[in-house]
Amino acid sequence: MLVVRRFLHIFKLPDRRKEYFARKLVGFSNIQMYKVVADVKNYRKFVPFCTKSKILTKEPNLLTANLEVGFPPIIENYTSTVSLCEPELVQAICRDGRLFNVLETNWRFHPGLKSNPQTCIVDFHINFEFKSALYSKVATFFFDQLVQQMEAAFIKEAQRRYGRESLPVHHLEPVRS
Repeated sequence: MLVVRRFLHIFKLPDRRKEYFARKLVGFSNIQMYKVVADVKNYRKFVPFCTKSKILTKEPNLLTANLEVGFPPIIENYTSTVSLCEPELVQAICRDGRLFNVLETNWRFHPGLKSNPQTCIVDFHINFEFKSALYSKVATFFFDQLVQQMEAAFIKEAQRRYGRESLPVHHLEPVRS
């Protein structure tokens, strides 16, 4: 019986749904961080593995964007609806269903230290499920590193745009909604 269990475990399909929560105190204002995250059309310039970012439709607080992600030979694209609420929230939801069953990202920006207006608290949450079992398996091995690398790219872009941060990043206990 033990041999059968081990054998079945080896061939068990990975859980396709992945979630990541992070909360950080950063040395940029909530308006500055909001502007970096809301700048979807320029993701191709600073987000790892994003090779194209195109705005398809744009309204005052809503846009539709097509992103191409991956690294050769695996490159995929998807379309997301992005809700914008300056300077508090950027939420992207993929509904096109070609690459993901589910893809939701939420960035929330809160004022930081009262003594330092050039700080904010950033809550980041990503929830996704690939359609492909192969992509899910690959994501199992690299998920945390890829998401953290992506998250760090936004801080690095804020540094490029606004200069040195007013304080180093402090990791806080994430709020899970």
